[in-house]
Amino acid sequence: MVLNIFYLVAALLALPWVAWRRLSGGRPVAAPWTRFTGGIEPLRPPLYPRIWLHGVSVGEVQLLAGLAAEIRRQADAAGRAVDCVISSSTTTGLEVAARRFEPDRTFPCPLDFTWAVHRVLDRVQPDLLVLGELELWPNLIVRTARRGIPIIVVNGRLGPRSAAGYARIAPLVRGVLGRVSLVMARSPEDGARFTALGAPRVVVAGSLKFDGVQGNRSDPEVVRLRSLAGVPDDAPVFLAGSTQAPEEEFAIEAFRAVERAHPRLRLVLVPRHVERAGEVAALLDRSGLRWQRRSRLDAEPADPAARVLLVDTTGELGRWWGTATIAFVGGSLDGRRGGQNMLEPAAYGAAVCFGPHTRNFAREVETLLAADAAEVVADAAALRVFVARCLDEPTRAEALGKRAAAAVEANRGATAATAQEILRRLPARTRFR
Repeated sequence: MVLNIFYLVAALLALPWVAWRRLSGGRPVAAPWTRFTGGIEPLRPPLYPRIWLHGVSVGEVQLLAGLAAEIRRQADAAGRAVDCVISSSTTTGLEVAARRFEPDRTFPCPLDFTWAVHRVLDRVQPDLLVLGELELWPNLIVRTARRGIPIIVVNGRLGPRSAAGYARIAPLVRGVLGRVSLVMARSPEDGARFTALGAPRVVVAGSLKFDGVQGNRSDPEVVRLRSLAGVPDDAPVFLAGSTQAPEEEFAIEAFRAVERAHPRLRLVLVPRHVERAGEVAALLDRSGLRWQRRSRLDAEPADPAARVLLVDTTGELGRWWGTATIAFVGGSLDGRRGGQNMLEPAAYGAAVCFGPHTRNFAREVETLLAADAAEVVADAAALRVFVARCLDEPTRAEALGKRAAAAVEANRGATAATAQEILRRLPARTRFR
């Protein structure tokens, strides 16, 4: 009850922000009323043991989609049938989930009110709940556990900053983590922090992110996107992806510094949030560069004179990385965001760089840097130097990319181990409790 009151006060205070997000044309809050009430559309009654997977946004949803595919593969091989459904907490996460699963297997995750959680549990009827990375919502976990439904945290991530914050409310956190059946941590350090905060069962499974990335530049979708943008096969591509302000400006500056010396170079900009496309477009207009929008390429041919592409669509970045010769991974320069997934371009063998603020991917960064497979750029000037060096010394850039692809390949395997553990703990289908 106390927690519900706290949430209600927080929700009331957030209402002006929710309204502003919708009215300003920015990224709207995902299904706020549905999530508040738990009034999702009832799912089809499960005929087989049902696994509810939850990922907060696009990255987690993509990982869980790969995990679900591996669960189904292992279940089929064992002569078992399973039913996987997925929830997300963001508009973009729900869009990707609907594409990777099916719309009738995708739903908004309830806000952490007891009534919303109960209503969703009644309508989903899961036999097991899988939470991606660090989705530790007290009511969701406690109410699910009280129904006898096992809960597994996969790709468990708990950095020093988050652990310190949770330690301030240690009694609450211990009560929540004590209800979790199993935490499958991405690293020994993450596992130790979960154990210190009260998780009773922790295993180190490795990072699912190494399995959740593609690395085939001959993939038909990669080839299609490159052709759609009119990028010649022999043209180098500098791609700045998952960017936040002012990283697009820095990427444009780096491109302009080398464009005359390298006239075949292309720049591809993929902002982290598609609603910022207008802001990035204004930057490009002011730059004087000739550019085009990805969203228009399906209806009109690429402009052969445009050397800059703004990707203003969602869900394609994973394949756009396959076009990159040089990659900058955003959300990593200002210290507020914690970085984005640098394994995606690394798997394709691009020459990868990112800023110094990558706490969300500490283990992955450690792996790449230990293999001399990526570089850290401290600021806009360092980004310009990195791009110029990669173009002036292509053999060096190619070697950096090969080491990156090898490092990713050497660390694959966590998804299969995680799926095996989930199936081992999945109960037989019973009448819903």
